[in-house]
Amino acid sequence: MDHFQLKNGVLYAEDIPVPQIAAEVGTPVYIYSRATLERHARVFRQGLKDVGKIHLAFAVKANPNLAVLRVLANQGYGADVVSGGELERALAAGMKPEDIVFSGVGKTRAELTLGLDKGIGQFNLESEEEGQLLAEIAAARGAQAPATLRVNPDVDAGTHAKISTGKKENKFGVGIDVAPNIYARLSKLDGLNLRGVAVHIGSQLQNLDPLEKCYARMGELVEQLRGAGHEISHVDLGGGLGVPYKPEDNPPSPADYGAMVERVTKGWNVTLMFEPGRVIAGNSGIMATQVIRIKPGVNSDFVIVDAAMNDLMRPAIYDAWHHFEAVEPTGETMIASIVGPICESSDIFTKERKVDRVATDDLGIFRTAGAYGATMANTYNSRPLVPEVLVDGDKYAVVAERIEPATIMAAEQVPDWLK
Repeated sequence: MDHFQLKNGVLYAEDIPVPQIAAEVGTPVYIYSRATLERHARVFRQGLKDVGKIHLAFAVKANPNLAVLRVLANQGYGADVVSGGELERALAAGMKPEDIVFSGVGKTRAELTLGLDKGIGQFNLESEEEGQLLAEIAAARGAQAPATLRVNPDVDAGTHAKISTGKKENKFGVGIDVAPNIYARLSKLDGLNLRGVAVHIGSQLQNLDPLEKCYARMGELVEQLRGAGHEISHVDLGGGLGVPYKPEDNPPSPADYGAMVERVTKGWNVTLMFEPGRVIAGNSGIMATQVIRIKPGVNSDFVIVDAAMNDLMRPAIYDAWHHFEAVEPTGETMIASIVGPICESSDIFTKERKVDRVATDDLGIFRTAGAYGATMANTYNSRPLVPEVLVDGDKYAVVAERIEPATIMAAEQVPDWLK
């Protein structure tokens, strides 16, 4: 459920008509619903009510906007970060250092040091070399870094290849076959408090079978590590639950997921850690856009809108589906390709799809844009960086300004020897 609904023939974001935001802020623009964010945060937590001791860390990469992070911090969520910048954002948004988990395959010495300086709760180690480096940095200051070892279980998540992370050919984690030996060596280092293992096999999962298979393997690994004398107190199960982009999508609910986790992990006697991202933020946001013009095509018309692939990258890089609809629908439909003004053939949101009929200057939206939307935006073709708005009932605030090309250009310089 979300809070973007038609009222008297006009789409509203909670209690504010989308045309009002479009007129006052301009388009394209991302619009987030606080009520939807909070509802999804509560539903996910409720789904895990029977699991035991848990830790929830929102995957910041899904939506790093400070206002969004503050909403989730107020719901008791920590942060799963994959860079020093995301770590700083999580702290700035009010998330507690001890509730921050630092993931990511390429943490630098500076980022590891930053995590130690800020006193974060856990480092998820992606390789033996990374563990050795972290131990060295921590030991030099007489500290022990809390850490888990990320394992690659060689499980196919059954999702898009570019968001699959748990197969043996993927770059993430250490192979589950070599994990016990690596764990044994790292556990002896003075600078590490190695307290468990971590796993994450991919994003936008549409059924629980791959996750159940993965977790079963992790349970076997935990038993093996304990048999070797290691104390295992934490297991990070990652994230990855999908959301419905298409009408026919039916991903597992947090309640179904929680029931599976409770069944598979019974008897583990650990703190289970979760890193939801898309399932919290996806349906909490839309991107509003305005039709520039309708251009006749060979097979169908092209609806050219002022949003482009630089504003919403997922269709261009993943062939991802985002439902398009008119802000003031008439009930009529058309077969059309929704495209942007970027000088690339990949700048296309829908291809010859049945959509609400729109005309020049009409407003439309792309749904399920709250995750992996604005966070992946860029300024290709010297376009402005898209703004973001947070709605709360009958009020809204611009929570990320539109950054104009002139502002970006001001950071560039022509050297004297070219003048």
